[in-house]
Amino acid sequence: MKTDVSIPTPEGDARAFVFTPDVGPGPWPAAILYMDAPAIRSAMFEMGERLAQAGYYVLLPDVFWRVAPYPPLDIRKAFGGDPEMAALFGKLRGSTNAEKQMADTKIYLDWLTTQPQAIADRVGVTGYCMGGGIAIRAAGTFPDRIAVAASFHGGNLATDEADSPHLLAPKMKAKVLVAGADEDRHFDEAQCERLDKALDDAGIDADVSIWKGLKHGWVPSDMPVYDAAGSERHWKALIDLFDGVLKA
Repeated sequence: MKTDVSIPTPEGDARAFVFTPDVGPGPWPAAILYMDAPAIRSAMFEMGERLAQAGYYVLLPDVFWRVAPYPPLDIRKAFGGDPEMAALFGKLRGSTNAEKQMADTKIYLDWLTTQPQAIADRVGVTGYCMGGGIAIRAAGTFPDRIAVAASFHGGNLATDEADSPHLLAPKMKAKVLVAGADEDRHFDEAQCERLDKALDDAGIDADVSIWKGLKHGWVPSDMPVYDAAGSERHWKALIDLFDGVLKA
């Protein structure tokens, strides 16, 4: 049950996709699924559908909507030096930043409250790769709207930068799950410990760890490091987390 939607913003209509369960009229608890860096593609749709079938009204925004539509991004070619793919990836990444992502998230949260099939007073967010950082940042930016947040193989969650997501921990109210990738220079043991401490000091109910043996990008089915068992572990953890908060 996938529906293409256009969400009005001051900069134009944002491209996004809605997934709902195949059975029943709803309403269902609302969730936002933040994509990874390889952009909108079939693997993201599969994930939106999987979460919806667990009983959620799922919004999958195109974080790169400002330059959509765009051709399929081959992330392996982009990182391998292919000039066309590298240029496309640079254009996509350059179209967004933390400020724009949070401005968009506010619009998405407001839009969800207008959808009759969505229960959007308390929303769940989950993100992958760059989307993991968006999810954690959103939890600290909209603490009265986001009740639960998850990040899987997310990066740059607790850096030395002035706008690092971990610095928002004192503002958060959400229950948080962070599962980092093994041997990931963008979220190493030092960042993991820093994020865990920040959330603990803020009194947040959080589980922050690095899942050993799983590489950055293990969840989406089209990634070279996709791990079927690890992906299923992620689905169980995510749905248990969301159910415990949004369906309690």
